Amino acid sequence: MFKSDWKPNKSSSVPLHKQITDYIKEKISNGEWTLGYKLPPQRTLAKVLEVNRSTVVTAYEELIAEGLIEGKSGSGTKVVNNTWNLLATTPPPDWNSYVSFGTHKPNLPTIHEINQAEFSPNIIRLGTGELSPHLIPSTSMKKVFHQLSNKEISYGYEEPKGLLPLREQIANYLKTIGIPASPSSILIVSGALQALQLISVGLLHRGSTVLTEKPSYLHSLNVFQSAGMHLVGIPLDKEGIQANLIQQYKKQQKAALLYTIPSFHNPTGTLMTLERRKQLLDICHQEQLPLIEDDVYRELWFDENPPKPIKAFDKHGLVLYLGSLSKSLSPGFRIGWIVGPEPVVEHLADIKMQTDYGSSSLSQWAAVEWLSSGLYYEHLHEVRQQLKTRRDFTLDTLNKYFSDIAVWEKPTGGFYIWLRLLPSLSMRRLFEMALTEGILLNPGNVYDNQADQYLRISYSFASLSNIENGLKRLSKIVKTIAK
Repeated sequence: MFKSDWKPNKSSSVPLHKQITDYIKEKISNGEWTLGYKLPPQRTLAKVLEVNRSTVVTAYEELIAEGLIEGKSGSGTKVVNNTWNLLATTPPPDWNSYVSFGTHKPNLPTIHEINQAEFSPNIIRLGTGELSPHLIPSTSMKKVFHQLSNKEISYGYEEPKGLLPLREQIANYLKTIGIPASPSSILIVSGALQALQLISVGLLHRGSTVLTEKPSYLHSLNVFQSAGMHLVGIPLDKEGIQANLIQQYKKQQKAALLYTIPSFHNPTGTLMTLERRKQLLDICHQEQLPLIEDDVYRELWFDENPPKPIKAFDKHGLVLYLGSLSKSLSPGFRIGWIVGPEPVVEHLADIKMQTDYGSSSLSQWAAVEWLSSGLYYEHLHEVRQQLKTRRDFTLDTLNKYFSDIAVWEKPTGGFYIWLRLLPSLSMRRLFEMALTEGILLNPGNVYDNQADQYLRISYSFASLSNIENGLKRLSKIVKTIAK
């Protein structure tokens, strides 16, 4: 989705279409819109700039007449010239070709649209997987930073594995959930996503196959694919990933690694049972298949603690355990961790130093304060209660508006409800119609290309009034399409 900070001045004596042509010319002359850049469709630009479409049509026609842009049916309108520079110099490089052939793949188109639309004003975000601003403890955060201001802390780079006092605090926390880990086996990262990036480039070779749940959050990312990996999904049931299929899939796919979210799985909300966790670890040990346990939702349980992490039963160094404060405290904090064998952690720490020379020292010191003061555990108690209230409200709302058009399970923690629509309809059309109505969805097919009748509904972000308003209107859209 195209966005612009600029808007034409409607009180100016300069005609609106002339202001738009001047704006586009400036973008081209400054090198911001290079040769081959695809301009937004007329209707889109008109909506963003809050003018009539005819005004944009006139502006585009003038630019076409000047030879600066070219419109072709089916391929849109592109920049084809920047005359004032081309007359005097060698043509600039075709940056679009560089973008196309870069190693890291772009986001899936729908994910890109979601990322853009999330920042649109007044949008109702029914699928966003993060805490609402109202659930982020801003008062306590101010208190933490105030306390830091009175302490002697470092503001330079930290050692490769991260701030030692933070790793010590995380080691203490891990003991409470059954994981014995010394600070030397912990690496601080900028969230669990960076952990996956480090693993993809540091431990796997191009062409490797990664096994994961089907559906999986991994399918909404290109972090492994950009490193030349292949993702293969193993079906889920109510107890978690079907571990009895792992041997078959590993043999067929020559898999190098298995990735799982056992606690309040993204996107389905499934909680893997204790028996399934032990079975999964036993089979991975037999098959010598390393395991990534992504446990970022672990602390967001409602009525009872989830089973111990898979890592708690790992006596052979098979499991790389990922944790984070992004889901439980603040997404902008950017503090996560990897727990694993020391040689692996040291290797990943070396790669991280080559990448960013360490996570924010200020965020690391703040995390120490959160964990050592007890404030983090007080916050967890509060956020669990709030999320449970939100879950119950969302389930009641679904019962009110979706009981005849969808089915779902009741999650026992985390952020998500995996909603299966009963009418057969185009998910793309539903996504677009909802977006036009100011409702942003996370379609199931970004997590599994066969899950085209599913939606990931999140109760963690939108306000209760927006959840009800959004779901009520969404049910009407579904019924309109299904007619």
